[in-house]
Amino acid sequence: MEITSQCVVALTWTLKDTLGETLDQLEEPIEFFVGGDDLLVKIEEALMGYSKGATLDLHLEPEEAFGDYDEMLVFLEKRSLFPKELEEGMTIEGHALPAQCNPEAPKDLFYTVTEIYPEHVVIDANHPLAGIALRIHIKIEDVREATPQELESNSMGSGFFKIIPQAPGGTQVH
Repeated sequence: MEITSQCVVALTWTLKDTLGETLDQLEEPIEFFVGGDDLLVKIEEALMGYSKGATLDLHLEPEEAFGDYDEMLVFLEKRSLFPKELEEGMTIEGHALPAQCNPEAPKDLFYTVTEIYPEHVVIDANHPLAGIALRIHIKIEDVREATPQELESNSMGSGFFKIIPQAPGGTQVH
């Protein structure tokens, strides 16, 4: 079966920056809904017409991936507003930020704690890969028709490089 809009693909990949440093490696296939919100537009466009077993090598500029880095999405907040267990790398949903945080911090974004000082915390709502040109080697492990439930939800629930909040120690990317 060839990849078309509104089908499900199982992919593995290796993601690198332009210097060749591996940023992410997906060794076990994950399913994505093509034609929904699971994959970046440029990746979906490149996948069209391919079938199981094919490989692709793509170069994505920041504007085709996670956008340019926006310094206006970085906020310096009082350390006392956050729990003592706070660690660098943790993510916080914008609507869960303490009420005393900067009111200009958008509530609909995720923030990564990038630095912790005795008196202040730096939180950053940029995607961790914002501003970075990417090289991605993709292997199509499987292609199948979407079920009626998948068509209705328009997603497999595994958005491409969505930040998933987790326990102290960092973020999981994908």
